[in-house]
Amino acid sequence: MQLSPSDNSIADALIAAHDGDVALLYIYLRRRGGDDLERAARELCRTMGEIRAAREKLQRMGLLTEGTGCAAPPEQRARPAPAEELPEYETEDLVRRSREDAGFAAIVSEAQKVLGHVLSSSDLKRLFGIYDYLALPPEVILMLLNHCVSISQGRRPSMRFIEKEAYVWANREIMSLEQAEEYIRSSRQRREELGRIKESLGIRGRELTATEQKYISSWLDMGFGEDCIALAYDKTVTNTGALKWNYMNKILLSWDEKKLHSRDQVEEKEGRRKAGASQGKTQDKPIDMEALRAIVDKM
Repeated sequence: MQLSPSDNSIADALIAAHDGDVALLYIYLRRRGGDDLERAARELCRTMGEIRAAREKLQRMGLLTEGTGCAAPPEQRARPAPAEELPEYETEDLVRRSREDAGFAAIVSEAQKVLGHVLSSSDLKRLFGIYDYLALPPEVILMLLNHCVSISQGRRPSMRFIEKEAYVWANREIMSLEQAEEYIRSSRQRREELGRIKESLGIRGRELTATEQKYISSWLDMGFGEDCIALAYDKTVTNTGALKWNYMNKILLSWDEKKLHSRDQVEEKEGRRKAGASQGKTQDKPIDMEALRAIVDKM
């Protein structure tokens, strides 16, 4: 039996959810329809808590329309952004899943290696939230954990730090190894660009602040290269005597409006402007009346 492309897309989403209750409830609602959770709990031999949790997860995945058992077509499904806070989990649920779910058990083991200690109850709940609520696949979470180590500047990352980065991945819908590898590659490239620009701006002996990173990232996103940003820095320091971020930002925004994104383009444009200004000054030069009279007398 072969599945249609739409069925394959839904099957992939259910597999990525790594939750048997979610898959079972989805099949049940596709078969039965409606929104009678008590009946679903009875027929599926699940508690109401398990059924409600599965239903909420289906809705977050875009596989269940609010109030119905109908799935939206895969091409129309949009994965909603997760809430800023993870749900509260009962300790018994965590113990059960750690024992019964090989994927989660592997994640716990890797997290303990990354953090360098046995997970506390709070750490375990955060990790389970990443696995269950954000629904990142196990292999993606393993890459996430090691990525957090690489960007922690030699320190062991906290579980809170890992949770924040997990939200970034969830909002970007990084749900496969290929997507994770591409994100890590682009993230590493951006960090290298930030480091080089930091040096060109004369910032040494400290890390960039969050605001400074936002400024530089916005300039890179506009399409400015390191040479053009260095030119804006030079003009800023020349005109103000110091690195004024807001002043420098206005220079780059003005260049962006004029679609000038390279040093050559800016210098060519400003060279023409200076040449025009120079010609204007020549035309406005006062007439030397004495020299003019001397010429007339010789005529």
